[in-house]
Amino acid sequence: MPLLRPTALTAFVLLSGCASTPCDDPLSDACRDAQLLQQNDMLQARLLVASGELDQHQLASALLTRAAEQDTRGEAAFYQAILKVREGPQVDDVLKLLEQSAEHHHPYAVAMLYKIYSEPYLVEEADPVRAETYRAAYAELDVAKSGYPSLTQALQVVDGLLSVPVQ
Repeated sequence: MPLLRPTALTAFVLLSGCASTPCDDPLSDACRDAQLLQQNDMLQARLLVASGELDQHQLASALLTRAAEQDTRGEAAFYQAILKVREGPQVDDVLKLLEQSAEHHHPYAVAMLYKIYSEPYLVEEADPVRAETYRAAYAELDVAKSGYPSLTQALQVVDGLLSVPVQ
């Protein structure tokens, strides 16, 4: 199966954050401003992470930390995990972040946990039972029920994020 082209990977990454949580008080300027700033932080962070440039990790990390305060989808934790993998596998930290993200039903986090335990990736041995748990969890996600992205497509996005060349 061919890997996604870089433009397709970028589109997946950018569009993965399109859904937004509504403000409790839609008429509140402060609520709307906070929501817009969080969306901006996530967009910038996704672009920096997708670029693969190590010198941008510090800024991406700062943006993700700030965005995480209002993140209800687990997206910030997922991208923080990607940064930690690139900085040198900090397995315990990566797994903790991915678990946090998966608890919020983030599809790429669930797919990456499946990858970790099925291949194995980052861990010493494959764990077929855990891998199956994450495969089944992915199948229960709304995105999987709609058919897009499928687990295979989500794994391609994850692989693309993990294989971005570092300069």
